[in-house]
Amino acid sequence: MPKTRAPRDLADGRFVRALDDTSDELVVGEAVALDVQPAGIALRLAAALLDAVCVLALYLMLLFGVSRVWPSGIDDAWAAALDIGLLVGVLVLVPAAVETVTKGRSVGRYAAGTRVVRLDGGAIGFRHAFARALVGLLELWMSLGSVALLVALFGSRPRRLGDLLAGTIVQHERPTKQRDPEVLLPAELVAWARVADVSALPQRLENRLGAFFRGAADLRPEVREVTARSLAASVAEYAHPVPAVHPEVFLAGVVVLRRERDVRALRSRAAMLDAAAAVATARPPGFPR
Repeated sequence: MPKTRAPRDLADGRFVRALDDTSDELVVGEAVALDVQPAGIALRLAAALLDAVCVLALYLMLLFGVSRVWPSGIDDAWAAALDIGLLVGVLVLVPAAVETVTKGRSVGRYAAGTRVVRLDGGAIGFRHAFARALVGLLELWMSLGSVALLVALFGSRPRRLGDLLAGTIVQHERPTKQRDPEVLLPAELVAWARVADVSALPQRLENRLGAFFRGAADLRPEVREVTARSLAASVAEYAHPVPAVHPEVFLAGVVVLRRERDVRALRSRAAMLDAAAAVATARPPGFPR
């Protein structure tokens, strides 16, 4: 049986035990929902601060190294050009190269458990990383992160200006573990469950039941009602007897019966295998020790 997510108001919550549901999904332009959980602003801020510390440390180390090997009587124009070159290299080229090689990671993102990916969920390339780093000069360094924070706060997703221009998003790769919801047997179907038979239900229809309970909370009420009635009519052909209850209540009862049937089958198979293992490892009668 597919794993199901509990609807928020399924039959007044009488037969669905709602557990942690913090899942989020990204819908691309082709109306395809991707299993990408965008990282929150707090995580992105922590990763950005750690990356900033690393970048500043690298810049100071390079300045110290160049000052030791460069002639002391250097012209002021050459010194300014060298400083600008080092600054651009550290703030743009180094972050772009690191993100390209690590497929969207950095020191701060590794610590925060985040990664930069394309909107379709794929790994970014140098073009995406370079665009993000180049725009980051304005929105991160020149404005001390204020522009990036405002864009992320007022946007539909926590994406900064560099993400919008590069077509990327920062995803959370270590989300909170979620427990699957448990569909409970409705109280009005307790007596029906003792005599009901749903063993003939085909697997494809059982998969549709799982998909319905997983996405019922996101459906409009009228669409949800029509879908439940259509599913109940299809399931009724394989369930005997059919109780006179609300379609969603009936579907929940069928899900519970199928789950209990699968559990009994698995326990029976495990017992059979244990018995076979005991016979296979036992010493034949009369065999010397």
